[in-house]
Amino acid sequence: MTAAPYVGCAGWSLPREYWPRFTGEGTHLQRYASRFNAVEINSSFYRPHLAKTYARWADSAPSGFRFSVKVPKRLTHELRLQGCEAALDEFLGQCLQLGEKLGCLLVQLPPSLHYEPLVASAFFTALRRRFTGHVVLEPRHGSWLAAEEMLRHLQVGRVAADPPLIASGDTPAGWQGVRYWRLHGTPRIYHSAYGPERVQAYARLVSASMEDGVPTWCIFDNTASGLATSDALCLLDLYPQHFHT
Repeated sequence: MTAAPYVGCAGWSLPREYWPRFTGEGTHLQRYASRFNAVEINSSFYRPHLAKTYARWADSAPSGFRFSVKVPKRLTHELRLQGCEAALDEFLGQCLQLGEKLGCLLVQLPPSLHYEPLVASAFFTALRRRFTGHVVLEPRHGSWLAAEEMLRHLQVGRVAADPPLIASGDTPAGWQGVRYWRLHGTPRIYHSAYGPERVQAYARLVSASMEDGVPTWCIFDNTASGLATSDALCLLDLYPQHFHT
């Protein structure tokens, strides 16, 4: 028997038209978690959250629910992976309050950040000394295609992104102990819906990954027009054996 995929959206905001498909009680997160078993926290990229805030989120989610937390831009875009140890300590001191519900850390890099082996290895080694859970990387410069050996060694998966900004960027790579699809929306990024036919295509990829016994995530980031909820629900409907309304 394969494990259920982690399916959800970037954030737990629910468009009003989909409210009837969720429980009508509780906080926004509790209502969201009545259907989805995962969420990607993007707000952590822009600003820190108190440790007690993460703890509250963990307490309000069901036992099988998992959070993916985006690493702050302070580390990726400002420090550019260099001299990050103090900032890593601060961030992990906050988000580790999710406890066992912290399912993954997401490291998204700016398009201008080239792969420098010594810098990258030092950063991910520092992260791995502090965190043993799943880590995935979304690079957006083609030079990171040369990082495969480093990613496998340090057990970092490479995100399958849509639209891909690097060659083969739509396929999970790096360490294969976790696979993470991050669907931003095409043709209009953050806005376009995927719709049933394209969701079905991703469902086949997710299903194959699950059959391999690999922890698998599928996060819809096409949230700007509220369409991520519809696409994610469509994916859930393809796995009735795993998800119950």
